[in-house]
Amino acid sequence: MYALSWSLKNIIFQNSSDTLILLYVKPHHHDTFTPLDSTGIMDDPQTPGHVLSPKASAAIKKYSQDVVDCVLQKSKRICKDLENVKLETQVERGNPKDVICEMSRKLNADLLVMGSHDYGVMKRAFFESVSEYCSQNVKCPVLIVKKPKPHAGAGN
Repeated sequence: MYALSWSLKNIIFQNSSDTLILLYVKPHHHDTFTPLDSTGIMDDPQTPGHVLSPKASAAIKKYSQDVVDCVLQKSKRICKDLENVKLETQVERGNPKDVICEMSRKLNADLLVMGSHDYGVMKRAFFESVSEYCSQNVKCPVLIVKKPKPHAGAGN
């Protein structure tokens, strides 16, 4: 949400006729799970898995939708003071890296603004960040907004 708030203060002009598209990407929901020692290989059809019960699967889907609804409501509250800017929301399903790149192309985006989790060196060594991937694979400019780090002694 910080990237959205920052964008509204620094990029979006109140009197512009811009369209702001808020994209939320839900990861694929699987009805199977694998033991902890085989995580990350769920997409391999040879991986043995355990099927979730219909009740557990429904609970996961409901929770996923509740998260989407909460994020979109909060985003709309943040954007409530926009007057001339057209606000659209889109929810897509899939791998966030692929979906964001594809949607920026489909929507002919002028600018892609993304937040950053600011992973440390170790996590970045094992997991390519979504923002880093998108910055290398979309045609439009990408602005990655990092949360400011708290100052030493803050909150004292």
